Amino acid sequence: MKTTTNHLRTKQLGNSDLFITSIGFGSWAVGGPWQHGWSKQDDGDSIAAIHRALELGINWIDTAAIYGLGHSEEVVAKALAQWKGKRPFIFTKCGMIWDESGKVDYSLKAASIRHEVENSLRRLQVEAIDLYQIHWPVDELKDTMEGWLELAKLQKEGKVRWIGVSNFSAEELRHAHSIAPITSLQPPYSLIKRDIEEEVLPYCESEKIGVIVYSPMASGLLTGAMTRERAAKLPDDDWRKRNAEFQEPKLTHNLQLVERLRKVGARRGLTPGQVAIAWTLRHSVVTGAIVGARNAKQVEEMMGAPDFRLSEVEIAEVEEGTSVMA
Repeated sequence: MKTTTNHLRTKQLGNSDLFITSIGFGSWAVGGPWQHGWSKQDDGDSIAAIHRALELGINWIDTAAIYGLGHSEEVVAKALAQWKGKRPFIFTKCGMIWDESGKVDYSLKAASIRHEVENSLRRLQVEAIDLYQIHWPVDELKDTMEGWLELAKLQKEGKVRWIGVSNFSAEELRHAHSIAPITSLQPPYSLIKRDIEEEVLPYCESEKIGVIVYSPMASGLLTGAMTRERAAKLPDDDWRKRNAEFQEPKLTHNLQLVERLRKVGARRGLTPGQVAIAWTLRHSVVTGAIVGARNAKQVEEMMGAPDFRLSEVEIAEVEEGTSVMA
């Protein structure tokens, strides 16, 4: 298994003063069970995973208030309270809210966001959030822009240092950017989800907006560890159980893609997952990739990607049968 030292290269994130490593620690699964969760998760394993990521040089953690209905942020705070090294940058998100029964809803109303940021600051035990992001746009563009304007106000007040968006279309990016500068976009991007290549990535490149992609290994599909049998046995409280990519007819196609990744990786001493991450980082506008891990071993398995560069021949080999409109 190829790993890296703790001297990872960094790259400036958009218009910010943040220089981030090409891989960041993703805390979605760390939240444990909720409506869109990954089934049960041991907090001790989560903390060990965060510490291992920091030991290996990762300098940013991405989370969200909604992950585990606040629990992910609390686990991140607990891990950092025990960490003796340099503090990483903390990125979190707003706009997905929940009620006492755990039912999830969406709101980008100014008052709701202000309530959210105070709760995130409390859970994370920080005075300011390094990057605060709108998690999802809402149906009404004016409501989405109300939320974005509120983030700009929070930035001026010093509660958040930089502001970004997630899951925005090119049109939504243009509207938001006209109100306040966007530091970064967080979109899904992988070999099985390439639609941002058509309009979104070119816009971000032209406006110098940083891009931190999520699910570069397609939520575990491209790691090399997912099998047809394992997909069939996913727990009922794992959101992937209901996802079409983990079901036929798409599952067979995705597992064939994994074999191409495995073939390329075998020649370089890398796992399919590491090759999948490196594929997303090949694009010059991509600043970094968010990679989730549930234990320290998984962190170590993902660490070959930052310094690995795919050749044009290898890119063509792994892209065979994939589509920009996937």
